[in-house]
Amino acid sequence: MSGFPWGAFAVNLGLAAAAALAVMLGTFALALRLGVHRIVDVAWGIGFTAVAAVTLAASAGHGDPARRVLVTVLTAVWGLRLAAHIARRGRGHGEDSRYEAMLAKAPGNRNAYALRMVYLLQGGLVWLVSLPVQAAQYVPGALSPLALAGTALWAAGLCFEAVGDAQLARFKADPAHRGRIMDRGLWAWTRHPNYFGDFCVWWGLFLLACDEPAAAAVSLVSPVVMSLLLTRGSGKRLLEQHMRDRPGWAEYAARTSGFFPRPPKSR
Repeated sequence: MSGFPWGAFAVNLGLAAAAALAVMLGTFALALRLGVHRIVDVAWGIGFTAVAAVTLAASAGHGDPARRVLVTVLTAVWGLRLAAHIARRGRGHGEDSRYEAMLAKAPGNRNAYALRMVYLLQGGLVWLVSLPVQAAQYVPGALSPLALAGTALWAAGLCFEAVGDAQLARFKADPAHRGRIMDRGLWAWTRHPNYFGDFCVWWGLFLLACDEPAAAAVSLVSPVVMSLLLTRGSGKRLLEQHMRDRPGWAEYAARTSGFFPRPPKSR
């Protein structure tokens, strides 16, 4: 643990927090101009990309250069793909129903409440969840088989997420499927291929920090928090509450894994 530069990493934590905050405040200003807060979902991936880029600059002279570049590229590819996908999906739509319902109950000024409970909260989560991205860039020594395994897990997760998103987009684009449950492709193996993909991405990035025990210890909270968000927080749990009254949902849920992929049960 003596090889980990705690002082430089502590400074980086502050710089990363500033980067995440800047992205969220800029997004908040844009949301006020556009009149919709749903664009904060686009800022989620951009925030991680900003943290990775700031850390790459701040960690110069520390860590392994190959690992620093690899972690930054992996984070940016994941974050910018997700931001672009969410932006395309929301183009031409009004406010997201989740934010509309939340802000309808806001005490006092709606925008001030959104700033506190949406933008600043998500900025804090970006900072917390990005700990492996930050810590890995300060890990000395060449990439190990464990780091390469993390890269492979990241790649599998990104493919699962991207393919699942593309399959769902094509399904929804067909008017004949309006109101129907998507149960094809990866969606026949898990009810949430995109969330499972995110799960793999963040455990993969965590493994890239695990060549240094100190970096692994400070980063473990990140994939744990992300896993809880995906399965019990704003991911799977909320989406299934929204979907459970749709025709065919009960049958689909009975034959399809709730999270980890497996072959579907017989109809």
